[in-house]
Amino acid sequence: MRHRLSRRKLNRPTAHRMLMLRGMVTALINNETMRTTEAKAKEVRRLTEKMVTLGKKGSLHHRRQAASMLMDDDAVRKLFAELAERYAERNGGYTRMYKLGPRQGDAADMAIIELVA
Repeated sequence: MRHRLSRRKLNRPTAHRMLMLRGMVTALINNETMRTTEAKAKEVRRLTEKMVTLGKKGSLHHRRQAASMLMDDDAVRKLFAELAERYAERNGGYTRMYKLGPRQGDAADMAIIELVA
């Protein structure tokens, strides 16, 4: 039974899953849009919302927490300078997800996830 379990395993071992999600969050912050499967997009959304919240708080401790999650120093700079300023007045809901329908090869549900302008 799945009672009170909050995360998706995505059919990957823990280390692979976390590394993949870290890379996807970094790419989403750098590029501001990404096309992926619906399940991955929901997990990336959860982590990206937390990173933007850290960016809005802006202290050195929060910058180090974000740097430990993100895989690129440029993404950390963008998060704390550009995105923190953009979402200063917004209380959550920093990402948007569009469902695209099934993928041609394996019928996996696809989605576009992007940062709200």
